[in-house]
Amino acid sequence: MELTPEDALRINVLLAGAPEAVRIDESSMTLYALSNKREAKVKLNPNCRDEGYLRKVRETLSSQVLGSPGGYPVYLKRWTRMGQARDGILESLLLLGEPEAVVAVVNAGGITNEIARRAWWVLQSAENARCMLRQAAVVDGDMGPKLAEFLIEFLPFEEEACDQIASVRLVLQGALISSAEKTRLWEKGRHKNAFYVGFLQALPDALPQERPAHPLLESLQPRFAGLLEARNPFALQLSRLLGPAGQAWLACVETVLDKPLNQDVVVELLHAIAAYSAHLPIAGTCITEMDTIAELADELLEGSEVAGTGVAGQLEELLLAVPEARSQVRAMLILAMVNEPVVNPVFSRTDAIGTVMRKKLRPVSGPIQEQIELLTG
Repeated sequence: MELTPEDALRINVLLAGAPEAVRIDESSMTLYALSNKREAKVKLNPNCRDEGYLRKVRETLSSQVLGSPGGYPVYLKRWTRMGQARDGILESLLLLGEPEAVVAVVNAGGITNEIARRAWWVLQSAENARCMLRQAAVVDGDMGPKLAEFLIEFLPFEEEACDQIASVRLVLQGALISSAEKTRLWEKGRHKNAFYVGFLQALPDALPQERPAHPLLESLQPRFAGLLEARNPFALQLSRLLGPAGQAWLACVETVLDKPLNQDVVVELLHAIAAYSAHLPIAGTCITEMDTIAELADELLEGSEVAGTGVAGQLEELLLAVPEARSQVRAMLILAMVNEPVVNPVFSRTDAIGTVMRKKLRPVSGPIQEQIELLTG
């Protein structure tokens, strides 16, 4: 089976004009090409079933562009979605009229703002927008705000909580959206607290809500001012948690933890909690039991050392400076060691959501909420 002579000629002429990107509208059997930001189109005239003819069209494009007559290897789907496409062929992949090739482009680490513009012309989807907004070159270019606007408009139709969280987190980067838009997005979190998780991940120290500093902070801060100047990580983190921004962060965590919708929200919330304390030398441990975490926190307070760090000495300095804040320091240490592994024993035995899930999570959520209460007074 070959292309009709008319289609073969038009496609060859189109490719000879060095187009920037190609897409195929399967419903109307039309091939479009982008050149100098203007569109050209070829109305296809199939001589067999549409599916087989489209395959032949894509094979022709691949043969001309990549020298591969077999067409784009869509069986490499997983590989290309992991960002393994070579940066040097990204422009060529956009000339194949193959949706999976576009996915390879948007996942590539070497994508530029210009290539993002072409890829967006070929195939617009929320997932492609999220992929491109993970790249600094796109965020900093003029495509960044366009993709962010699309994701915000699409949020009401996003069904998966993990996608909602990712979209919110990505659009909050830099100056992609205005302050007013951030406020509107935050207010929507009252009805979908998955949105709050996106804020916790993207803006942990600049949430669009205000809370007063912890009552203890005013009396404590002068006494560990020297430790703050010396960049003692535990003093810095305690000051951060007890300050207005930290109190707002803790209140937001508690709000989400009180009524998470499903397991994805819980896992992403735990990632946000872990990231908040990732700079501490005790973070990163994979512990599956809250009781074990509490025991480790007590050992650290008693002077146990973490290999390769100066944890014991740094904690001792803080406790000597502000001994009355020992319970808050302990709560800080416990939160710093909380991560996704603590819910693995629960989620490995159930796929429950809603009220049932929250009930099964109490052995995890209860102790976390206790630490938050200690830190918020």
